[in-house]
Amino acid sequence: MRRGVPVEAEVVLRRGEGKRARLNGAPLRTPELLRNELPALVFTPDRLAVVKGGPAIRRAYLDRAVGRLLPARADLPLRYGEALGQRNACLRKISAGYSTAQTLAPWTEQVVSLGASLQVARAEVLAALSPSLTDTAAAFGLSDCRLEYRGEPLSADALEKRLPRDIERGTTGQGPHLDEIAILSGARDLRSFGSQGEQRTAVLALLLAEATLLVEMTGEPPLLLLDDVLSELDFDRRRMLTELLGKIGQTVITATSESALPLEPDQLVLVRPGTAEAQ
Repeated sequence: MRRGVPVEAEVVLRRGEGKRARLNGAPLRTPELLRNELPALVFTPDRLAVVKGGPAIRRAYLDRAVGRLLPARADLPLRYGEALGQRNACLRKISAGYSTAQTLAPWTEQVVSLGASLQVARAEVLAALSPSLTDTAAAFGLSDCRLEYRGEPLSADALEKRLPRDIERGTTGQGPHLDEIAILSGARDLRSFGSQGEQRTAVLALLLAEATLLVEMTGEPPLLLLDDVLSELDFDRRRMLTELLGKIGQTVITATSESALPLEPDQLVLVRPGTAEAQ
């Protein structure tokens, strides 16, 4: 249910076929669009890759945030990717002598239009997330944590200037598919100069900042799924986290023992090999 309106979602998995999804009986272009119907934010130990991994991981994270926070523009990353793929295919044909530069114009126009719109949407989401990220990270001991978007504005002139290189390489060498999103603490880029504890704090603060923003912007709390989030926090920070989560919405937290929980949970499920028992 979303905004009081019942929603029926279906995902079909068949061997040898890609995932297919329907919403209220209508097919969706991609199952990823279901994210907009039930915003769910996940923290697992491997999510540290958002900070310590390559730029593509941060771009993907930010594009998912665009879909959750700006649902009217949720399909921008997909549409841009499709146009980019067509332009790159055309570049390779030109390079091989099977086509001419004139055939590139329609795809360049689409790439520029969609790419510029995607850059604007990403910048809006970054600007909205940063204040809450800074405050939340500071509460957990990480000072001046912020996001910085790094990428040149995409334009037809920019692509025209680099056209010979793009034809030679068979790929588009500028655009939001190559932009970087840096996660900083002061002047330090946490990817290269942050400890694992700082990287973990930044990921957790980013998740909480987005959850808070979702509530403010949509009025609908997301479902938070937090795996092993308490293990590296001291008792005071555990309590701070659980109190903050209580203001956001429904949360599922896994822990190795009940004693790791600083507050009484609304529902406790004890998991043993082969069983899950509500207490």
